Amino acid sequence: MHKTRKFFKQRKTVLTLLCFLSLFLLTGCWDRTEVNDLAIITAAGIDQSSDDTLELTVAVFAPKSASSSQQSSMGGEVGPNSGQQEVVRSAEGVTIADAMSKLQQKFPRRLFWGHANAIILGEELAKKDIRSQIDFILRYPEVRENAHIFISKQPAKEVLALNPPLERDISKVLLELSKLKIGMDVTAKDLSEMLLKDSGAAAIPYIEILPPEGGSSDNQTIADITGSAVFKNDKMIGKINTKVSRGILWLRNEVKLAVVSIKPPKTEGYISLQLLRVHSQLIPKIENGRWKMTLKAVTQDDISQNETTLDTTDPKNIKMLEHLLSREITKRIRAAVDQSQKMNADILNFAGAFHRRYPAIWERNVSQWDEIFPQVDVKIIVDANIKRPGTTTIPSKMNREVGR
Repeated sequence: MHKTRKFFKQRKTVLTLLCFLSLFLLTGCWDRTEVNDLAIITAAGIDQSSDDTLELTVAVFAPKSASSSQQSSMGGEVGPNSGQQEVVRSAEGVTIADAMSKLQQKFPRRLFWGHANAIILGEELAKKDIRSQIDFILRYPEVRENAHIFISKQPAKEVLALNPPLERDISKVLLELSKLKIGMDVTAKDLSEMLLKDSGAAAIPYIEILPPEGGSSDNQTIADITGSAVFKNDKMIGKINTKVSRGILWLRNEVKLAVVSIKPPKTEGYISLQLLRVHSQLIPKIENGRWKMTLKAVTQDDISQNETTLDTTDPKNIKMLEHLLSREITKRIRAAVDQSQKMNADILNFAGAFHRRYPAIWERNVSQWDEIFPQVDVKIIVDANIKRPGTTTIPSKMNREVGR
């Protein structure tokens, strides 16, 4: 018993000594980087400056402006541009990395990409090639894979210089628009996966600067998503409008905010229905040498407004509205399919569906996909289901007639 107690006492002494000696091996925070030493990039833009050079523009959070803004809310006096909480600077280079090294010379703090929510590519650059830009975005360790990618009609530099009237900066505006799913929402990771798929095509949200409201300065506005830029083999080959882009979202199960208004026959006014959820799938089939694709979509919807005299508690009327809703959604999906085939850009990834279903046949025909895709027979089946008529079942026009 005495020997056992002595052994544990010696062991405790040795462990204590080892722990004490290990303190000399700890390096502490020798490689730390203080926030005060960083220039935090919130958004970046890349434009084609000339045939051989690019222009990189970054919007960097300005802590002094943020402090001034807080003082303003407490009654302090600040300058006329105190609402601007970013510093925007640009530099040119033969590559993005080269431009970034020159851009660093314009900041007293180290540029940090970890909070860059939006990366904007100018349309002129996008039409040339975006392969090297995507390479930098995915290769540079500080750039996040979930940074949202946009194509801009105007130079990206002009977009970053905007002073939004509601949000803190333009990156916050673009981030919120992406969350609403009113258009395509594509991150850097999504884009790389699209371009690596069998189809080699991609769609990226396309933004345009909105005209400022009356009495506002030219830069007191936002950039809005007005459609999608279509890419094939790393180059922008065209653009589709918002309505067609929504058709793509239906097929990608990415619709989050959707309201469809339909006009029932033999009555005045419209009925608006709000999407609750959607599930879609692609069903490929090769038969007698013909390549066919069936697109199935099942939706659940609520009636959000009824300005007709139609009784939405009547099962017959609900059945009729479901038929009209299915037809309207089918039209939107059809427009997306037709535009995709017309541009010969498989942004719906039919290629992936055929590859998974018929791997052997796909391997024999992969080199002819550009000839096959525009000729694929597409059938669209939409099953719309109206779950609830809303909190009131009395039509608004009927309410008005009763009031008289």
